[in-house]
Amino acid sequence: MKMSKPLLPSGVFWHPAATPADLALKLAEQIALILRQRLDAAPRASLALSGGSTPILLFRALAQQVLDWQRIDIVQVDERWVAPSHPDSNSAQIREHLLQGRAVVARFYPLYENVASPSAGLGGVCQRLESLSWPLDVVVLGMGNDGHTASLFPGAPELVAAMAEHNGSKLAAITPPQQAHARITLTRRAIAGARHCILHIQGDDKLATLKKALAEPDNWAHMPIRAFLRSGLHIFWSP
Repeated sequence: MKMSKPLLPSGVFWHPAATPADLALKLAEQIALILRQRLDAAPRASLALSGGSTPILLFRALAQQVLDWQRIDIVQVDERWVAPSHPDSNSAQIREHLLQGRAVVARFYPLYENVASPSAGLGGVCQRLESLSWPLDVVVLGMGNDGHTASLFPGAPELVAAMAEHNGSKLAAITPPQQAHARITLTRRAIAGARHCILHIQGDDKLATLKKALAEPDNWAHMPIRAFLRSGLHIFWSP
């Protein structure tokens, strides 16, 4: 049975599409519009992207957008602590599916350093990101069926610090339970401070997860996505 649109908080916007490909194109066009508007007012514009299988169609659609790509900064929302050659690397997906054609001239800021752990590499990555103009212009989040977003996982020992609203750090090292790799992620404050925040999800399972998250909006410890289901968020969903 077809699932219904969730009951959203005031100021949260719903953008459905019939298929994942339609959704990717719709979202790519919206992101491109925002970035063009930003470039009219600033020398550069920034876009933070999540990993996983869902964004691949979005990356391909974005790469076809007509933009002044040499003035675009591409940032990762999060990354598994694996080398760029590893099949689980999010940066490898961005390079393969987005940084192609006209988009190849965008400036890319990967979150990985060739050191043993995210904790060891955190300082170097933070220093690299200082050359960006903050806040970020657009952040595109995903969501797991456990309610995690970015690499803000329920049960991670570093979650409370990474989610603290007074935490001025832009990045956090995360060791999520029951995950194969340690990770590095933008913090809650870095994400929530973006000029535009978008949630990109697909499937009835993600719609069910979203409805569960909306039922207890303040309990972010169990479903960190709840911290971002607030006014100004745009949700793009397809079956």
